[in-house]
Amino acid sequence: MLRVGIIGATGYTGYELIRLLIGHPEAEISILTSRKYAGNPISEVFPSLRSRIQARCRNLSIEEVAEESDFIFTAVPHKTAMEVVPQLHERGKRVADLSADFRFRDPKVYERWYQPHACPELLEEAVYGLPELHRERIIGARIVGIPGCYPTGALLPLIPLIKQQVISHKGIVIDSKSGVSGAGRELSLETSFSEVNEGLKAYKVFEHRHCPEIEQELSGLTGHPLSVIFTPHLIPVTRGILTTIYCDLAKKETTETLLKWVGEFYREEPFIRVCPPGKFPNTLDVRGSNFCDIGLKVDHQRGSLIALSAIDNLMKGASGQAVQNMNIMFGFPEKMGLEVPALYP
Repeated sequence: MLRVGIIGATGYTGYELIRLLIGHPEAEISILTSRKYAGNPISEVFPSLRSRIQARCRNLSIEEVAEESDFIFTAVPHKTAMEVVPQLHERGKRVADLSADFRFRDPKVYERWYQPHACPELLEEAVYGLPELHRERIIGARIVGIPGCYPTGALLPLIPLIKQQVISHKGIVIDSKSGVSGAGRELSLETSFSEVNEGLKAYKVFEHRHCPEIEQELSGLTGHPLSVIFTPHLIPVTRGILTTIYCDLAKKETTETLLKWVGEFYREEPFIRVCPPGKFPNTLDVRGSNFCDIGLKVDHQRGSLIALSAIDNLMKGASGQAVQNMNIMFGFPEKMGLEVPALYP
């Protein structure tokens, strides 16, 4: 049985990790840490866990986490992760980090968008944890940087289109709309009910930190720098991301042909579902699950393509994808612990 520790267990992503690991047949939760709730039973922090898990939250001790865990999730903010992960790495532990601290290969890019990096030498070793793109490297990885929620929703429709050379590399526009849980569990005026309910707004226009993450992975596919226009929006729902991508076609292809190509490209992927012609993704259909639904439509008159995706930002966009990476790293069936249907309606 794999002993799994969670550092930062009382945020939304921490809760989702606990929820998934409770039902995982090859993993057991060995230690939970939380600065705010140290000493409290996790079932008091999250009453939905009553009678499911008896663990108490602890203050972080690297020695205790390393001694009691075979594998660790770090579900902590940016900067905090880069202070913790190197210490676990020195002790021979394998880690999946849900912050941005180990997603970037170039420390200069990270530092431009975040802050100085405390251990840039580890970025070369860390693997970007998008299984559909980097599965072979994830298998042997010691540090995996779990992709951001927006990049996951944007990259999965674009990867096959870029690889098939179906779309132009210029003028790609990505419009994403996210539920409020993407902002985390800490109290904030901007994400309070009265500020969000019945509203819809764009934010961090041309300034969102997930844009360089998207560009890093797409540039790696093309072999040359590729830029996109990315705009995130906040919508008054709890969870889910709907992404709409506008592209110019490089080839004349029908909607049906492209859907067939994308379906074939992802044929062996357990969490990618391609919508049939005329049907498009809906966040309700993936809520609480690790699926990514993809839809496409071609406009021949304009020579344009619209690609869409829907994910749960806390699942395929964070904790579900993190458990998927853990399964790959330890040779478990990839769907283990993740075969849950969407929470519908």
